This record gives sequence, structure tokens and C-alpha cells, in this order.
Amino acid sequence: MTSNKAEINMLLDIHTTFSKLPVTFRELVSEECNWSTPTFYRKMRGRDKADPNNKGRIIPALSKAEKEAIIRKTQVVYQELTDFLEKYSTN
Repeated sequence: MTSNKAEINMLLDIHTTFSKLPVTFRELVSEECNWSTPTFYRKMRGRDKADPNNKGRIIPALSKAEKEAIIRKTQVVYQELTDFLEKYSTN
């Protein structure tokens, strides 16, 4: 018996999903942190630097709240990817 629904090309489906991951991640983090796309990329390139007003102190590139938001969104993306890949699991 043949199905009317076309067979999904697993390789194409997985590749497409992997290709979308950076955009999905950027959008989720940007939304959570209330950043524009340019701000996301600027923050990504940022580095901790010495505080010129307080010797021995560091000005972090990302705040603690931003780091926590990034981790939360990373976990969301990871879970979505895990759920997606389960449909191809051969257990």
C-alpha cells in the first residue's frame, strides 16, 4: 500500500533544522534580553575589560542576568533539537 504523503528526506530535514539553529538561538536570546540583532552580535564580540575607575576590577561583557538568560535559551534550543531528533531514533 502506498501513502499519498511524500516520504520525508531525513538528511534534508536534519540539515535544514541544523541550519536554522543559529537563527533560532539568536532570536530567542534577543527576545529574552530585549536586544536588537546588531546588539546580539555586538554582545557576542564583546570581552570583559579592566575598569579604569577601580584598579583590579573587571567590567564584564555580559551581566549575570544576561548569562542566565542565554543559558535558559540554550536549554530550550537543546530540548527542541533533542525532541526533533527523537523522531529519527532507531531504538
